[in-house]
Amino acid sequence: MTCDKETAMVKKLLAKEILGHLLSFRFLAVSVLLLVIVPVTVLVLTNDTVRKQDEFSRGQIEIRNYLSQYAHFNRLANVIRPSQPPVPFLTLVRGLSDDTSMNSFNNDPLPVLFPMIDLTFILAILLSLAALIFTYDAISGEKEDGTLKLMLANRLSRSKIILAKLGGSLITLLIPFLASLSIGLMLILLNPRIAWKGSDWGALGLILIGSVLYLGFFLGLGILVSSRHASSSSSILTSLFVWVLLVLVVPNISPYIASLIRPAPSVIKIGREVDRMTDTDRDDLGRKLEKEKRDALIKANPVLQGEDRMSEAEIKTEMGRNPEFARVYGILRKEREAAWREANVIQGAKAKVLRDDLETKEQAQTNLSIGLSMISPLAAFTYLSADLSGTGMRNQKHFETMRDAYWQSYGDYMSPKMEAMRKADPTLDVWNTATDVHDMPWFTFKEEALSARIAAVFGPLILLIGLTLTVFVAAVVSFNKADVR
Repeated sequence: MTCDKETAMVKKLLAKEILGHLLSFRFLAVSVLLLVIVPVTVLVLTNDTVRKQDEFSRGQIEIRNYLSQYAHFNRLANVIRPSQPPVPFLTLVRGLSDDTSMNSFNNDPLPVLFPMIDLTFILAILLSLAALIFTYDAISGEKEDGTLKLMLANRLSRSKIILAKLGGSLITLLIPFLASLSIGLMLILLNPRIAWKGSDWGALGLILIGSVLYLGFFLGLGILVSSRHASSSSSILTSLFVWVLLVLVVPNISPYIASLIRPAPSVIKIGREVDRMTDTDRDDLGRKLEKEKRDALIKANPVLQGEDRMSEAEIKTEMGRNPEFARVYGILRKEREAAWREANVIQGAKAKVLRDDLETKEQAQTNLSIGLSMISPLAAFTYLSADLSGTGMRNQKHFETMRDAYWQSYGDYMSPKMEAMRKADPTLDVWNTATDVHDMPWFTFKEEALSARIAAVFGPLILLIGLTLTVFVAAVVSFNKADVR
């Protein structure tokens, strides 16, 4: 058979596959499902994102209003705690950025028990299942109809038959998906509150490439299983069994296996221990060190005798009347602060040992869990989708890095500010006195660059390519060995 004739045969077979799927009930069912569920999902997620944007904006305004009246350094860090605004991609991918707190739903448990679906769920669950439904009878059905012998009689290579069936099924499946996604994107674009950037569109394009690879895997898997069975009924059962194993079992069981292999301490137990060290134990140690330093200072400077029974007004009067008292009292203030700094350092170091140990063991357990879950293409696609959209674990680490940098800048602002307050009034309780912080640095979140996100998903992308090629080669090998009678 000449190359041109073989190419023509492949094109005919590809057209036949596409036409057969387009005229089938399964195509109609999948199309109706996608054309309803994708736009509705996007509409719900868009409204939810707008709601979160409003809540975030109101929260920032309330914080600024609060600080204009009650800016005490003792409570300031808790009030200005950095938070991440909703990213535009939440209109398609929920990821880890979604808040599942019961309070955010006005105590309505249904959104927690039955969370909203998103684009990743539609692709990872619904379309992967649809891919198997499209291909479970790709080979076994041809055997039952007696048309497989006719294909092979034309001396068309079996690899090209597999390729035509895979390509035809993929093209047909992408038609309703892309059509429904286009409607969803139009809904996003029509919402004036949602502003997608060029990086968002670039991330979406890469997610769609990952989607094609992911669907290609399950289409190839369906063809592989079909080539190993003589009847379509047994093929669909095996396909569903493998689908459940890869999509539902492996990703969900991997954290439990990882916890058995790499156990980590209880987060709640460590949290309580750290709270005790940095709260009760620190206060006890701080008071002990403060008393030791005060007693030593009073022993060397009797002028401070009875200072602890004096009111703030009396101390100010005595400082104005007695320069020696003022000098030693200034030393006492510094000694007290030094005592509490020392207590914080000592107890903080103890707490850091526990936190570092927990973090190390948790990271090892997480890495193992991720590695085990990557046996499933669903895990690889989910990591790819979440990290590219800026809603996954990588975004959390990026946020934590920005948060740590902010706290550093806040510390650089707070120290000289407090020192200036002490110089203005040596008796002032700088921790619990309201002050003007209009010039304080404010946390501003900036999404990670698309290039960095692309580099981060290189592994899952290569894995998807490898899995898809592997299942295609396995389908060809299996078909070559199959009995067509």
